[in-house]
Order: sequence, then structure tokens, then C-alpha cells
Amino acid sequence: MLARADLSRLAPAPAPTTTPAGERLLAAAEQLFYDRGIGAVGVDLVAESAGVTKRTLYQRFGSKQDLVVAYLRRRAHRWQTLLLADLVRQPAGAEQVLAVFDTAERWAADNPRGCAFVNAWAELGTSSAAVGEAIREEKRWMLELFLTLTADAATADRLHLVHEGAHVTATTLGDRDAYAKARATARVLLAARGGAPPGNG
Repeated sequence: MLARADLSRLAPAPAPTTTPAGERLLAAAEQLFYDRGIGAVGVDLVAESAGVTKRTLYQRFGSKQDLVVAYLRRRAHRWQTLLLADLVRQPAGAEQVLAVFDTAERWAADNPRGCAFVNAWAELGTSSAAVGEAIREEKRWMLELFLTLTADAATADRLHLVHEGAHVTATTLGDRDAYAKARATARVLLAARGGAPPGNG
């Protein structure tokens, strides 16, 4: 059976440090960029929604690109903090792995436009080095999480692919069972290496 993983060394991405006005800007940017798309939202709208001036926005973040990077890192911090809190409550190793998909499903229910990092990559991943790196940081963190949970690089890689595929399938095809299917696939992968008994979920 798969041993319960010690997750104490895997910290969530640090949240951007800023002022109260900067926090309002980040909250507004996260909602607007996610709901409408990064390219469709200008800094004027972000500043107006946050109740600050455009000058304040530039004083806090320097440029729209820097604001996008901060938005992505703030979102990574929120997601990773939630996920780790769920995983440390699981009693055994296999349950920790499977819980990733349960938490992802709950997160997706509140975020119906899919993975913010995949969306950001489609818009800016190949044209902005800073944005691309912020996206890769989150994806590498998830891969490291699966490696920590399984202590096996090949299994971690496959679980990561299943997890990413569930996000895309749920969004593009509207498949309400995408995360349940991904969880079942994860169970098969764990059973193949002796980490979980066969089952339906």
C-alpha cells in the first residue's frame, strides 16, 4: 500500500505582498481576468473596479504584465493552500492522491471557465516570458505534489497528465463526470503499482 506522504516540505506558492490598495487591485484583477479574459480587460477597468486610480495600479504593479503575473501567483497560492489543507486530513497515501481529484472538482464547480493557468497560457504564454514562467511554476508544483504523494516519477507524471486532462475535458466538453473519471483512472494507476485496491471511485 502507498505510504502516507509527509507534505510539510511542500509549501504553497507565496502570495504576492502588497498594500491594501494592491490587494483590492489583485482581487478585482482576478475576477475580471478570469471571467472575461486577460486581453479583454484593460487596466482602467481593473482600477475602477478596485476603487483606485490607474496611477495607483502602476505604482503597485508597474505594468499590466506584472499585474497578470501577480494575479496568477495569487491564484496559485489560494488553490495550493486549499489543496494541501484537504490532503493533510486524509488518513492514508492512496486517499491523499485520490483527494486531489475531489478537491479539483469542488474548485472547478466555483470556476466554470476552466483552469486559469491554461487560459492564461492560451493568451500570453508564448508572448510573455514572465507570464509563461508563472504558469509553468504552478504546473511544476502540481507535478512535484504528485511525486511527493507517490515517490515514483513515472506514476507522478501520469497522474499529473490525468489531472490536467480532467480540467480541459470538464471545460471544453462540459463533461460533469470528468473528475470522477480522472479519480477512477488514478485509482487504476495506483493499483498497478500496488498503491490502492481496485474500486469504482
